[in-house]
Amino acid sequence: MRTERNLTRRLDRVFARLDREPERPAHIDVPRMSRHRVVLFSATLAFYLAIVWAVVTTSWLVRLDWQVMFFRPYQQWSGIHWFVDYYVVLGQRGPTAVMVAAWLGWRSWRQHTIRPLLTLGASLLLLNITVGAAKIGMGRLGPHYATVIGSNEMGLGGDIFPSGHTANAVVTWGILAYLASTPRARRWLSAVSAVTSLGVGMATVYLGTHWLSDVLLGWAAGLLILLALPWCEPLIARAEVALFDLRDRWRDRRGRTAPVPVPVTPVVLKPRTVPAEEAAPAREPVSSVRSPRAPVHRAGGPHAVRSERTPVTPAGSRRPPHPERVPRGAAPAARPLSGG
Repeated sequence: MRTERNLTRRLDRVFARLDREPERPAHIDVPRMSRHRVVLFSATLAFYLAIVWAVVTTSWLVRLDWQVMFFRPYQQWSGIHWFVDYYVVLGQRGPTAVMVAAWLGWRSWRQHTIRPLLTLGASLLLLNITVGAAKIGMGRLGPHYATVIGSNEMGLGGDIFPSGHTANAVVTWGILAYLASTPRARRWLSAVSAVTSLGVGMATVYLGTHWLSDVLLGWAAGLLILLALPWCEPLIARAEVALFDLRDRWRDRRGRTAPVPVPVTPVVLKPRTVPAEEAAPAREPVSSVRSPRAPVHRAGGPHAVRSERTPVTPAGSRRPPHPERVPRGAAPAARPLSGG
C-alpha cells in the first residue's frame, strides 16, 4: 500500500508540473513534411534500393566488401582496437536509448510536454520494424561467417544487412537534432550526429563484424526514418492528447471513489413514554415522622440495670465465687491424701 501511494504521489507531481504550462512554448516548432524534405527522402530511398540491388546482383560493391575484409583493418591498426571497442557502444540500442531517453525526459519536464519521448518511441518502433524486417528478409551472413569467396552471402540465414549499429546511431543521435528548439542548435546537432554515426559504421567495418555495404545501407535506413518522422507528427499529437485525457479520467475516477466525509448529526435522546397499563404500581406514601423502633437486644435477653448487676468482690472481680478458687496472693490449702 505504501509503495502504491508513493508512486501515485510521484505521478501527481509529474502531471502537476506538466499542467503548469499546458500549451507548448511558442519557440518550439514541429517539423513538417516540406518539399525539400520530400526530395531528400526520395533520394535516400533511391540510394537504399541501389545498394540492395548492387549486393543482390553481386556487383563491384560486393568485390569491394571482400577486399576490405581481406585487408583486415583490426590487424593493420591494432593500436586503436581498445578505443574502437568502446566507441562502437555508441551504436548499441540499449545504452544509447537510455542516454537519449534521459535527456529527452528532462526536455519534457522543462517544456511541459511529452512529445519528445513519444517521438523517440515512434522512431525506435520504426527502426525495429524496418531494419528488423530487412535483416530477416535478406538473410546475409557477416564477414566472419562467409562461406564462398566473392559471393554476396545472401539468403543464408544471417542478420547483418543492413547494419543495425549504424542505423541505430543515425536515429538515436539524429533525434536530438530533429527535436532541437532553434535552427542553430539543429545544425550543430545534425553535424555531431552525422559524425557519430559515421564513426560507428566505420568501427564495425574495422572490427570485421560488417561488410562495407552493410554500413552504407544502415546509414540510408536510419536517415529514411528521420526524414519520415514528420508524417508521424499528427499521430504523435493525438497520442499525447489521448494520454492526457486518460490521465484526467483516472483523476476523476480517483475523486469519485475517494471516501467523502459524512457530517455527524448529534442524536437527541427523548424520554420513553410507558403505557398506563405497563406502569409500575405506585408506592405508598412514607410519612416524614418515623415511628419509634422497638429496642433490639442481643442474644441472652435485655441488658441488666447497673443496680441489678453482680456486685464486685473484694478481689475486684465480678465473677461468681467458686469454692475451689483461691484468691490471688493466698497460699493454696493442703489437700487431704486419700488412702489408697
